[in-house]
Amino acid sequence: MQADITVARPYAQAVFELARDAGDFAPWSAMLDFLEKVVADPQMRPLLGDPTIKKGVLAGLLQDICGDRLTAQGRNFIQVLADAGRLALVPQIGLLYEQQRTEAEGVTEVEVISAYPLDDTEKQKISSAMAQRLGKQITINARIDKQLIGGVVIRAGDAVIDASVLGRLRQLGNVLAE
Repeated sequence: MQADITVARPYAQAVFELARDAGDFAPWSAMLDFLEKVVADPQMRPLLGDPTIKKGVLAGLLQDICGDRLTAQGRNFIQVLADAGRLALVPQIGLLYEQQRTEAEGVTEVEVISAYPLDDTEKQKISSAMAQRLGKQITINARIDKQLIGGVVIRAGDAVIDASVLGRLRQLGNVLAE
């Protein structure tokens, strides 16, 4: 996985620079999101690594499937990825692009994992606290993990705040094991 991220980074950087120079990140986000869904399709996955399919044919197939959801640059991008045999890296390219986009827009995505669904007030409190801590606008990506028992785990980039019951039980277990 780390090797895929490393290989995907220059492609994501190139897409980011194209979007930044055009002054509009949204079209590339939409194209990469749709393209990611196409290459993740169970019927498409085997075709991506099939050496018997010519690269131009595969690029044309993807361009046809994506249709008018692609700009001319998007069509060229698919061709570049196909020529390099990198179409399977679209998910990593999209992830890296979105990270660069949110950084450029001064927005940080914060993942909040909780044992139970958070209401809007709780999300707002977490968003305000993280905005103050990071000095950036925050978008919350919430998900549920019943194994936490209670509390939350907050991830912002490399920083992790584990205020879950499970996390505290693990800490207690580590202390008792010493």
